[in-house]
Amino acid sequence: MAPDDEFVDTKNDQTAVDIEMDSSSIDPEEGNMQDRRDMTRMGKKQELKRNFRFLSIFGFTMILMQSWEAIFGLSIIGLTNGGTAGYIWMYFVSWVGFTFVNLSMAEMASMAPTTGGQYHWVSEFAPRKYQKFLSYTMGWMCVLAWQTIIASSAYIGGTQIQGLLVLNYPSSYTPHLWHGTLLAIGLATFGVVFNTILARKLPLIEAGLLYVHILGFVAILVMLWVLAPQTPAYEVFTVFNDGGGWGSVGTSALVGITAGVLPLLGADSAVHMSEELQDAAKQLPRSMIATTFLNGAMGWIMLITFCSTLGNLADVLESPTGVPFIAMFYNSTHSIGGATAMSALIICMCVAGVLTQGATASRQLWAFSRDKGMPFSSLFAYVYPRLNLPVNAIMTTLIFTILLSLIAIGSPVAFNTLTSLGTTAILSSYMCSIGCVTWRRLVDKPLLPSKFSLGKWGLFINIVSMMFLVIAFVFSFFPPSPNPTPDLMNWNIAIWGSSVVGSLIYYAIKARHQYVGPVEYVRKLD
Repeated sequence: MAPDDEFVDTKNDQTAVDIEMDSSSIDPEEGNMQDRRDMTRMGKKQELKRNFRFLSIFGFTMILMQSWEAIFGLSIIGLTNGGTAGYIWMYFVSWVGFTFVNLSMAEMASMAPTTGGQYHWVSEFAPRKYQKFLSYTMGWMCVLAWQTIIASSAYIGGTQIQGLLVLNYPSSYTPHLWHGTLLAIGLATFGVVFNTILARKLPLIEAGLLYVHILGFVAILVMLWVLAPQTPAYEVFTVFNDGGGWGSVGTSALVGITAGVLPLLGADSAVHMSEELQDAAKQLPRSMIATTFLNGAMGWIMLITFCSTLGNLADVLESPTGVPFIAMFYNSTHSIGGATAMSALIICMCVAGVLTQGATASRQLWAFSRDKGMPFSSLFAYVYPRLNLPVNAIMTTLIFTILLSLIAIGSPVAFNTLTSLGTTAILSSYMCSIGCVTWRRLVDKPLLPSKFSLGKWGLFINIVSMMFLVIAFVFSFFPPSPNPTPDLMNWNIAIWGSSVVGSLIYYAIKARHQYVGPVEYVRKLD
């Protein structure tokens, strides 16, 4: 066993030597020397092709997060609890908070650039006696988070398409719940095609979509500045709204913080593609930090513009399209064609987000199965040799999305309740992994060497991250009002709690006998 202040390679040190001596014979798609050293240290076999470079993984993360596009879809949450001022300032607080969070995760990603992400980091950094079950619980949280996130995004895209149909064919089209479900299934299937047949083109596509993401931001921004009605800046930045009836604008704004948190989630998606990225230990931190800064800034600018050009809130919320931003675009342009073009751009980016989320969700499922954390792990962990892809995990993600989408036909409330797990599950994985690194720093335990280090600021950044995450996590369980009806109640606490309890029950019955945790494949840290 290695002492606390010393790090060594994996159980088979000779492997690293052999790789070093014969590096010229290895396919560049298997990574550079640092990638191979990292994989060897973590006891992992390189099974996927490293087709991503910095620009493509940066585009991947930007498209998945798509902060400025999400502003429109989440506006009803922030405007109801907080108003324009609450929405703007809670977003800004979230942006600052996620800057600390993503700095913390970027350091861990550089230390251990693995597709497993948070559950792997917990396994390596948690106190020894808690490593196994904490890592297992976080693995389940991450798998469920990304599986529900893609289902939610696909359904949102489907309902937005319905809104466009209502705008263009108000007298001949009547929206039904099953229409939204079929459209969601279609979008998810489209994502699977890209993640299998066109997988090798995915890095190129992501780099191209990055330009669409940026140019679309400029186009929508200019259109709103030129055509939309303007609200005085004083009202936009200082008028809060307690639409939920909490009796305090401060409490109401904090309840609405979810509208600021959701557009900034997902920088860790790059981590789950790390075994398909060249020079991952260096490029992951660069991508995560750049995404947080640029997407955060674009989101805040678009949010201020949105709140300044919103017009009559009641008219927008009561629009027959059922999609507030489509009504806003129509009120701004007074043109069905103009509103359709602007809305179509946001819907196309939502579809692009489904592609990236599908890739992330399937890789997370594959990684956890590789470590024997899932039922039928060998099935989900299988990589097809001809494609070098976890096709079974990709298809399982599609099936899970279809099953969740079918629930929306009977009850959109039940569907939204289940998919809300994505937010709290991923926030809890952030808290647990950063909490483990914070503990190591507090007790002066060693950390792994990395190409990106927070240095002497590490403990401060970790603690601020934890403070923000706890606030965001707690308020993600709040209902929109203190006395909600059953259909408006936030059932997230029940879904998240039952998921944790369920994972622990399965762990106690079976998983503890087969899941050893990633740390067992490497030399112990302490």
